[in-house]
Amino acid sequence: MKKRIALVTGGIGGLGTEICKHLADAGCIAVAADLGSRPERLAEFQDEIKDYAGKIFFEPFNVADFDSCAALIKQVEATHGPIDILVNAAGITRDTTLRKMSPQQWVDVLKINLDGVFNMCRNVVDSMSDRGFGRIVNISSVNGQTGQFGQTNYSAAKAGMHGFTMALAREVARKGVTVNSVSPGYCNTSMVRAIPENVRSQIVASIPVGRLGEPSEIARVVAFLAADESGFITGANIPVNGGYFIDF
Repeated sequence: MKKRIALVTGGIGGLGTEICKHLADAGCIAVAADLGSRPERLAEFQDEIKDYAGKIFFEPFNVADFDSCAALIKQVEATHGPIDILVNAAGITRDTTLRKMSPQQWVDVLKINLDGVFNMCRNVVDSMSDRGFGRIVNISSVNGQTGQFGQTNYSAAKAGMHGFTMALAREVARKGVTVNSVSPGYCNTSMVRAIPENVRSQIVASIPVGRLGEPSEIARVVAFLAADESGFITGANIPVNGGYFIDF
């Protein structure tokens, strides 16, 4: 059986890197796609994946640009083969209350976190549908479910991702393509570590399991949804938040 080709946006971030590793461990060829303008982080990423030679690769692109996404997909397909798995993990924050939020802070977050999902999915969904197989996993957030003070832009983008996921899942369900989202809670990533310590302590105190999540705990769920055997799960949102928000 041929190796599945997995493309992970935001792939050199802490969570993206872990997702690439889990997909590689599951037998996939993983391509981490991210901005090429962070040489220090890229060097750290290359060091972190040194044991995955021939299994994890890097490609630069801009998720906010539709044509850049199309060019990335063509490059990956020419180098590795058709994309079987797409993980949309690219995301940014520009936190401030709505009363202080600039139009650019709104646009920046929506452009990366939500428009980027459209840019990538639009460019892979035809090929996946034609071949009768595809796995799309969108990385959302618990704050897309609960809202969060100072994150009207981020919460709107992540909530929008849920609607996008459910709608696209219906459109391609009979084509062998599944579309799901994963909503992490607060995890031990650089984004969360950048939160002031006193605020971070309050967050941890509000998590029933009493700790931050680890990127590997999110990546494990992504790899499960991306598996061939997960074809009966589509349009779902899987919360991974330590009990911080419980829904039914």
